[in-house]
Amino acid sequence: MKKSAIYIIIAFVVVAAVLLLLSRNNTAGNSPSQNTASAYETKTDSQAEVNVTVTPLDLKSNSAQWKFDVGFNTHSVELNQDPSQVSVLIDDQGKQYQPVSWQGPQPGGHHLEGILIFNPISPLPKSVTLKILGIAGVSSRDFTWTLK
Repeated sequence: MKKSAIYIIIAFVVVAAVLLLLSRNNTAGNSPSQNTASAYETKTDSQAEVNVTVTPLDLKSNSAQWKFDVGFNTHSVELNQDPSQVSVLIDDQGKQYQPVSWQGPQPGGHHLEGILIFNPISPLPKSVTLKILGIAGVSSRDFTWTLK
């Protein structure tokens, strides 16, 4: 009876050690993507009762697409503009780029969040500005990031 209890304890310790090692490997494997996602500051614009939050997800020159997580939040204004139709990306030379697509729900309601996608800019500019036009009567909401 005592030998079986010892074997159970040893098995438990081995399983716990394996689970600990696996969790460390998963955390280490996720760090680069977390660093990429948080490499750029989240910017917020709160005007005319609409809060717009933008976080660049990937702005590398070798990326297939440049992605911005965009969220609109309000309790009083109908969000009926298509983000892909009212957004433009501008490089440090003033050249404008139209979005490729919007991955998110259709416009409408008081909360809208999705991914705004652009083709990458090459050569890599020193900075980019995302302009979102005409939301709740605000002519332009500008979000600028310096690229690394």
